[in-house]
Amino acid sequence: MSAGNAKSVSPKGLRAAFDALAADVSGRSPIQRAMWLDALDRTLRPHISPSLAAHARLANVDGAKLVYLVDSPLWNASLRLAAPALLDAARSHGLEVRELRIKTTTQPLFPPARVEATSRPLSANAPEGLRAALASLRLPVGKDKDVS
Repeated sequence: MSAGNAKSVSPKGLRAAFDALAADVSGRSPIQRAMWLDALDRTLRPHISPSLAAHARLANVDGAKLVYLVDSPLWNASLRLAAPALLDAARSHGLEVRELRIKTTTQPLFPPARVEATSRPLSANAPEGLRAALASLRLPVGKDKDVS
């Protein structure tokens, strides 16, 4: 890209292009849609068993289809059995859905919580104790290794 071309692009043109990319057909930004899907997932979650809810997550609402992700074929079958109740619950919240699509993934749906390792500071006596332990491992000077 030459310097002449860079100056010809106006900030207003970039902003309009960004806004067009950021908005979906409903006028929501991808972030707003993700937040809506997350809220809908939390709303529908009580309508499935707690053991299944730990392995299933609402991925999308695509027209008349609810799309769920599960993390194994076992949970796929379990969610299929819960489909009528889940679709009824979605309809009761104003969605016009008729079908449940379930996709199985190999990735964990909910990332494990990070556990940060905390180290405790050494005590005042620790350095001396480490030196004594190291000294006990050394052979005394002038002694042969072969005592036979």
